[in-house]
Amino acid sequence: MSDATAFPIVGIGCSAGGLEALEAFLSHVPVDCQAAFVIVQHLDAKHKSHLPTLLQRITQMQVNEITDQIQLQPRNVYVIPPAKILSIQQRKLVLMPKQTAEILTIDYFFCALAEDQKSDSIAIVLSGMGSDGVVGLQAIKKQGGLCLVQEPSSAQSPNMPHSAIEAGLADYIAPPAELAELIMSQPVLPITANQTEPELRVGHELDRFMALLYQHTGHDFKHYKTAMVLRRLERRMALHQFTQLDDYYAYIESTPEELDFIFGELLIGVTQFFRDPNVWEYITLKLIPMLLEAHPAGIDLRAWVPACSTGEEAYTLAICFKDALETLQPRVKFNLRIYATDLDDEAITKARAGFYPKSIEKNIAPARLQRYFLAKEGGYQIKSEIREMLTFAQHNIITDPAFTKMDIITCRNLLIYFDGKLQAKLLPLLHFSLNQGGILLLGNSEGVGGYSNLFAAIEKNMRVYRRLVPTGELLLPNFDFKLNNKVKETVEHTVDLQSIEYLTDQLIQQNYAPAAVLVNNFGDIVYISGRIGKYLEPAAGKASMNIYSMARPGLREALVGMVDRALKQAIPIILHDLNLSAFGQKYRISVTLQATNDVNAMEGKVLVVFQDLPELNGIDDYVGKDGSDKEKQLAQKLLHNRTALQLMHSEMQTSLNQFKTTNMTLQATNDELQAINEELTISKEESQSLNEEMQIVNAELQTTVDELSWTRNDMINLLDSTELATVFLDGDLKIRRFTKHATELYKLIPRDVGRLFSDIVSELDYTLLEEDVIDVLKNKKFKEVQVPLFSGGCYRVRIMPYKTINNVIDGVVITFVNISEIINLENEVQALKASLGHAE
Repeated sequence: MSDATAFPIVGIGCSAGGLEALEAFLSHVPVDCQAAFVIVQHLDAKHKSHLPTLLQRITQMQVNEITDQIQLQPRNVYVIPPAKILSIQQRKLVLMPKQTAEILTIDYFFCALAEDQKSDSIAIVLSGMGSDGVVGLQAIKKQGGLCLVQEPSSAQSPNMPHSAIEAGLADYIAPPAELAELIMSQPVLPITANQTEPELRVGHELDRFMALLYQHTGHDFKHYKTAMVLRRLERRMALHQFTQLDDYYAYIESTPEELDFIFGELLIGVTQFFRDPNVWEYITLKLIPMLLEAHPAGIDLRAWVPACSTGEEAYTLAICFKDALETLQPRVKFNLRIYATDLDDEAITKARAGFYPKSIEKNIAPARLQRYFLAKEGGYQIKSEIREMLTFAQHNIITDPAFTKMDIITCRNLLIYFDGKLQAKLLPLLHFSLNQGGILLLGNSEGVGGYSNLFAAIEKNMRVYRRLVPTGELLLPNFDFKLNNKVKETVEHTVDLQSIEYLTDQLIQQNYAPAAVLVNNFGDIVYISGRIGKYLEPAAGKASMNIYSMARPGLREALVGMVDRALKQAIPIILHDLNLSAFGQKYRISVTLQATNDVNAMEGKVLVVFQDLPELNGIDDYVGKDGSDKEKQLAQKLLHNRTALQLMHSEMQTSLNQFKTTNMTLQATNDELQAINEELTISKEESQSLNEEMQIVNAELQTTVDELSWTRNDMINLLDSTELATVFLDGDLKIRRFTKHATELYKLIPRDVGRLFSDIVSELDYTLLEEDVIDVLKNKKFKEVQVPLFSGGCYRVRIMPYKTINNVIDGVVITFVNISEIINLENEVQALKASLGHAE
């Protein structure tokens, strides 16, 4: 920690079975520990929690029930009260009412802790049911904090630990006692007096590590900034208590799975909705309207969000576009297709799901939250109208092919993690990916550097740039894409159109390749390859370069409508066995139509390729005039088979269409079943949450029952040891309890509990007992009288009000003390005195 006076704040999340785990953890934390522990547990809103009292018994640290705005102090334990959610701001705990059961209490606090304490945050997940804590640990992990999880086999309810482990978020897994010892031994945390920092040398050891990481993951991090890599390594080394990188390297060689943890640490995933709100306000109110004004006839815009992490920024762009459209209400149609990519496949999977925790409420305005999200159990689901605007894909911006023809690229806070060499490669790449006049958005700490000839600042303070037409010779980025998961060195070079390879390609195309034309969506020819005179000829009258008017008879009819159809599908259209006449001869040809939407600068066009087929008018074309009868029979079979295959192909096409229809029906049915499954899952989670709260209450009640049982035993032994006859009556003078010595005076048996005391036969000559009891209840003052026995003897009877713990009178306590011996002794003394007086 940068502030020497600061202390760590440890967030602990648990639910069912958490009491046992907390006791095991806190009992191993020394009282002089310089840390604050905040416990967040699922508690029943209608049940008062006794957790602070129960925990105070097993730790000498002060245990407090949290109050709003309480200032955290070291050597203290803080426990959340029921029916509350907890946040933290500048080391102060903030309590808020829990409005709905859908809010996951542990996730909410962990996310707030990550935002407040950044890389100093520490979170522990102990025993509990459900998956609460996973989203919070993700936030802790993104900030570089420490995530610890109880070993599931040591937990009464292992669901929460299992969920955290399966999500790959646990830095360390151990029983609660070992987790406490681990935190105490952390060298990078100022919890203990002995504090040593890892010593990392930027040299051979670091190079060896980077090579090993590349070999294990197939991703090269050598162009990431060294300081950032070292910071991530320090956290892992501190966790395993290494101070030298070569020692850590030896540990990695014996534990290869450690490389997976490092890989996750190096993938920076810090993101949120509407990060830098002023930037997104500018995008909504100024930038998007400016793009739309440039296309008065409407347009389908394309955007790319590289390093999108879990998708928050990509969804934010889509929301801003929708807001802008609702404000402008344009008369023409505008669409935005967003391509969101990231190296981390797990992050892409979460982005595709479009489900986010309740904590996003603090980043998104309530109107937007209601407009674009659906509230669900544990968080919010992005609505389909936003989700359908995005396409997510795993992609490495350094080595994979770049997306092209983009109108917007938001590459915010990515370049800051790369060194100058890699930045020098990526900026021309982003320029290459943008359309002329396209928009580039960078992070607050990023800029275009020495590439002012490629980008012009539109709003420099917000890092918004427009693509320029470059001046002078442009070095186009040459991408050496990954092959067999290997990364090659990138080399930039200029394109030489007069190279031997280019001239050879042209020669082959003109003399040996099939004839072809490139047409637009209207059928106008924009490019001709090869000799096309056999297939197309100029029409009489006004000159036209339209394929429909130039096509020869037999071809013209087949081409009608095919260009439009080709533009609407991804696979090529093949027209088989077309017969046409040219130069006084008949020909059989095949025509292939292929849309070129995926080729740069050729979107919206169709390539039409002509290919000659052998003329087959009869069997003689197969075997010749002089063929034998056997050959002609074989040729006849071949023709029959060919006809049968064509028929089969037609039937297969019909069947395929039927299968597509059936598949759509099955898909609709599957969607309905999925919706039903989601509802059942929500019901299951609600039942599970209720069960957790009941288990927690049961654990506390069981502890209380045990204490009451011992207290009752102590009271019974105390009363028996005094040999006093005692009877407890309630406010209606019914028997509540009695000691065994009371049975010597009253004919009491256990079944008499609840009966009127006046109905019980007594050995005492005390007819005014009921009146005296009523008087004590009324005046709230005790009364003491001496009462004789019918059989001889005397008892002192004391009647006292029965007070509850809240100082409420709720009956009386009657004690009977045998004073017969005392009375006899007094009588003997009096007799002795009398005899002595007569003697005198």
